[in-house]
Amino acid sequence: MTRDASASSLIVGGAASSPRAPLPTLPPLSLYIHIPWCVRKCPYCDFNSHTASPVLPEQEYVDALLADLDQDLHAVYGRKLTSIFFGGGTPSLFSAEALGRLLKGVEQRISFADDIEITLEANPGTFEQEKFVAYRKLGINRLSIGIQSFQQEKLKALGRIHNGDEAVRAAGMARQAGFDNFNLDLMHGLPDQSLDDALSDLRQAIELQPTHISWYQLTLEPNTVFWNQPPVLPEDDTLWDIQEAGQALLAEHGYAQYEVSAYAQPGKPARHNLNYWSFGDFIGIGAGAHGKLSHPDGRIVRTWKTRLPKDYLNPAKNFQAGEKTLSNDELPFDFLMNALRLTAGVESRLYPERTGLSLDTLAEGRREAEQSGLMQVEPSRLAATERGQLFLNDLLQQFLS
Repeated sequence: MTRDASASSLIVGGAASSPRAPLPTLPPLSLYIHIPWCVRKCPYCDFNSHTASPVLPEQEYVDALLADLDQDLHAVYGRKLTSIFFGGGTPSLFSAEALGRLLKGVEQRISFADDIEITLEANPGTFEQEKFVAYRKLGINRLSIGIQSFQQEKLKALGRIHNGDEAVRAAGMARQAGFDNFNLDLMHGLPDQSLDDALSDLRQAIELQPTHISWYQLTLEPNTVFWNQPPVLPEDDTLWDIQEAGQALLAEHGYAQYEVSAYAQPGKPARHNLNYWSFGDFIGIGAGAHGKLSHPDGRIVRTWKTRLPKDYLNPAKNFQAGEKTLSNDELPFDFLMNALRLTAGVESRLYPERTGLSLDTLAEGRREAEQSGLMQVEPSRLAATERGQLFLNDLLQQFLS
């Protein structure tokens, strides 16, 4: 999975409170589809991904995904999908036939907005020109390509199965297949990476003219090979130099930073991800997928699905592993941990519209954050300062109950 699809998996604690007043309007609705298989598990990856067998259970998994969706339909009756995101794992391991059957089944159950954005994650090592032409014909209109680096020694350190030449060709293949909107996913702060190395990767990505670049620092996550056997990473001063120089380079070439790790050409932010960060609704189907749905009676419910593919495909087990109704005390943090990732934040009115709570419930934390220089003093917007973006965890602490 790439960072271009950051459906939050954080479920905060506490008991659910009484239902709130009905929301004025329900937020936009997206669908996240998780396909959990990869050719090989990367040593830094903490996503729910599993090494694929020689033959994938495409038919069985598509059947399960549609049955899973059927169980969520009662909560979204009458609403339209504004975006779909195929994440993973490596969704491009699936055939166009399988994805076509899935998309057809989804549209038979939920109407698509006329301008729906449908994104597929893909890795260069799984690119096949014929397959991607077929994907485009299905209505998939955006790709997110997991490059990570163009340099062979860095790719080897990351356990990637592609090389730099394949990464360059992948972008060309995407365009030739008819994709005029695609993201390149890059990491920095890689083992033994210098400032020149990091900027070389960025320059190569920019030369390929994607509409969107996800550029983020490698972090060592628990339950990964890198966590147990940490590589030598750049010093903090080098990481800071990379961040500053990289952001300047992206801005110079017309890629505006609109989120912590997302940069886009004008009019090309990822609409699916913007819906997450603005506290929109999303159904999550597939092994380990998470969802968040607002209900007409005021409840806001987060759900998560059975994690292991073998369990997800087992008819004796439930698709849904759990759910949680967010309490009034939890909502400020839950809303802001998404909204404050956006460099411009969100309009203040969005908070009562999406949570059913008054802006007064943010007043104390907001005042302390403004006094600390972490949040902008702007009544009409909820937005972090540049310092707040750098210390987002410290900023969010102001809104924990």
